[in-house]
Amino acid sequence: MAQYDRYVLNKLLDTYESSLLSTGENRRNIHIEFPFTRKTMAAYFDESSSEYEQIHFFMEKLAEKQLIEIFWKGRREGHIITKVRLTAEKLEEAYAYLSRVKRKDMAFNVRQLLETYREQSPGPVCLAFIEYLTQRLQEHKSVKEFLDLEDIASAKQLLDAVRAIEGNDGQLYVREFSVRHFQDSKAFQKMEGRIAHVFRRFRENCEGADFDEILAEYGIYHTPNYVYLKGRIAIIVGGEKINLGLFGQGLGISGEDIGGIRFCGGEKVKYVITIENLTTYFRWQEEDSVLVYLGGYHNGVRRGLLGEIYASYPQAVYYHFGDIDAGGFEIYRDLREKTGIPFRMYHMDLETLRLYKPYGKRLTENDRKRLQGMRNRTELKEIIDYMLEHDVKLEQECVIAP
Repeated sequence: MAQYDRYVLNKLLDTYESSLLSTGENRRNIHIEFPFTRKTMAAYFDESSSEYEQIHFFMEKLAEKQLIEIFWKGRREGHIITKVRLTAEKLEEAYAYLSRVKRKDMAFNVRQLLETYREQSPGPVCLAFIEYLTQRLQEHKSVKEFLDLEDIASAKQLLDAVRAIEGNDGQLYVREFSVRHFQDSKAFQKMEGRIAHVFRRFRENCEGADFDEILAEYGIYHTPNYVYLKGRIAIIVGGEKINLGLFGQGLGISGEDIGGIRFCGGEKVKYVITIENLTTYFRWQEEDSVLVYLGGYHNGVRRGLLGEIYASYPQAVYYHFGDIDAGGFEIYRDLREKTGIPFRMYHMDLETLRLYKPYGKRLTENDRKRLQGMRNRTELKEIIDYMLEHDVKLEQECVIAP
């Protein structure tokens, strides 16, 4: 049997909690009501059903307890209900009837939790997240985009995860990280969507970033973290010299080993080119060059490697080769700013886009929004205007290798 009393009373309290009445800010005498229509209470208008009587029974039960007032069509009591009104003087009894906790009490508990985390000096992402939630709750606004006020344990788990990611100081696989912080190898994976949403929203220049790339920035990986590089140069590992030129596709080196790599630095290197996508890296050849596969956004491991290369080959010209789209432009900007290396764009210009336009893709609404936000960058304005006008973007793999 449907519990129409609980359904209607919960709807009334939902309306009450979303109004200014619940915060004490209302200065007008308004009523909290629930209309009986085919949309709000379809069963009541179903002539083939006996629910009509059941609904009357439950509404009259609430009215007897003075929790609601019933309004009858044409004032014919017992005939057709047009709406019910919450009894303002019986709010406490209404919450007790449902064993429901007031939203303002739940919000207060979450604010206390947030203050506890703030006092622990969390990282910048966690702190920005805490401040955002706190402000929303202080202004009596919803935070359901990130938290369920009724599930404080889940809120705590999310805050723990964000704080732990920012505080990670070694290289770990996701399941190791999950066991270390949640005593369950799959707990972290179940939260990935919510965690990714927090970092994309509150970490600078992270909008649209792949979650694996976000985690890699903090030394957390789903699979072993490899960097690929090739060119006619030699590296020194553990005192041993290895000639990369002997390997047609170069070498893939684990992130755990990158810190021990040194470059000889005496070779003729005209260009150092970072490449965004693996397919392009494998098929691309460039004379007198060092090619490095980044795999999207660079992280601390890759930045360390690029720093070693730059120190060993300062005379080279440094290029970044990526997709001609908002993501590719953002990776390029991120690369320049965080490495301090004067990278230039490679095959990411208007000439390349025009040449390969037949292989391009149409822009999404999100593409347009992100590109509009980049138009103030002098070096991008011309190509972005063309992309917006011609509704086109280009994947790196479309560009033919020399």
